[in-house]
Amino acid sequence: MSTLPKALFCWSGGKDSSYCLHKVLSEKQFDVVYLMTTVNDAFKRISMHGVREELLDKQIESIGIPAIKVRIKDGTHAEYEELMRDTLLRVKAEGVTHVIFGDIFLEDLRSYREENLKKVDLLGVFPLWKMDTKALIQDFIAKQFKTITCCINDGYLEESWVGKEIDTDFVNELPAFVDPCGENGEYHTFCYDGPVFKTPITFTVGEKIYKPLEYQFDDDVCKSPIKTKGFWYCDLISV
Repeated sequence: MSTLPKALFCWSGGKDSSYCLHKVLSEKQFDVVYLMTTVNDAFKRISMHGVREELLDKQIESIGIPAIKVRIKDGTHAEYEELMRDTLLRVKAEGVTHVIFGDIFLEDLRSYREENLKKVDLLGVFPLWKMDTKALIQDFIAKQFKTITCCINDGYLEESWVGKEIDTDFVNELPAFVDPCGENGEYHTFCYDGPVFKTPITFTVGEKIYKPLEYQFDDDVCKSPIKTKGFWYCDLISV
């Protein structure tokens, strides 16, 4: 039985989550007992990223840590906060003392998370905080993680960037105003292979879909002076 502090890990299915989880497990400072993901219940997809739930299930199975899915129905901020509070209180009752996030430098987002955790007397952990994002993405690639863009913010990047593998060429070709890790919400990813997975996640790349910005997000939304009209999504299909 582990004597390490029990932690809940906030899992998005993307590259930063994968890199962060690998770092946490390698450093052996916490006993990660759950991976928590926000899922749009109507569409059965990961909130914001748009990745199908069955691919999330494949990731969870390959990683080998139990999942907690926070199912968003109405999509309101109030619903999100209520569901998160209920989830955090439940895991706290099971002995969880810490919640781990893969955020890198968004101060407002960190403050928001820490304020919510304070309400239920839990501590936030940010293993990637203030890391250089160029060095981080280079190390991510060097560690042989494999990931593909599944969502692109059209305020930063064009349609051609969605459905791309992230490798050295991808990073080198990014416009100068785009963060190498997409930390400002420029792009989101689905990670399908790497040292945190026992086996690769298999999928095919489906159609590209454009969605205008006409609704409130129920997951992390990055604030930016860049004008966003909508998002390009690449449908990834489990095989």
